[in-house]
Amino acid sequence: MNEEEQVLMHCLYFTASRFARNITKLAERTFDFGNLAPSYFYMIMIVKFHPGITQKELCRKLSIAPSTSTRFIDKLEGLKLVTRKIDGKQTFISLTEEGENVYLKFRSSLKDLFEGYSQILGREFSLDLSKMLHEASNKLEDEL
Repeated sequence: MNEEEQVLMHCLYFTASRFARNITKLAERTFDFGNLAPSYFYMIMIVKFHPGITQKELCRKLSIAPSTSTRFIDKLEGLKLVTRKIDGKQTFISLTEEGENVYLKFRSSLKDLFEGYSQILGREFSLDLSKMLHEASNKLEDEL
């Protein structure tokens, strides 16, 4: 292995970014319904599990900036998948009936996504990798 390959292989930033691009391609193929990027479906899922969630809490759960959440919510509201209720300084987000239907399709597709990458990576490796990435992300967020 040459020096370039060694540097790239041992650079967590490069490797994680490369992995994210590849898993995003697989997710985009799997969640091929509607004109939404995969990250929107995770927002829909969080809102499903927490009806009336505040925008601030939604940002915390998804590890996204308020400006990003506003852009996502604007799009989802425009597609009539969520409703936004403002009460003072708080914004509360809930799913519409159509949002509930999209969630059900997404939930079913999550199994397909897992099967897709498990066939490539192996089931146990996929489970272990997901758990390790989750734990590593938590540690980094705690420190940053």
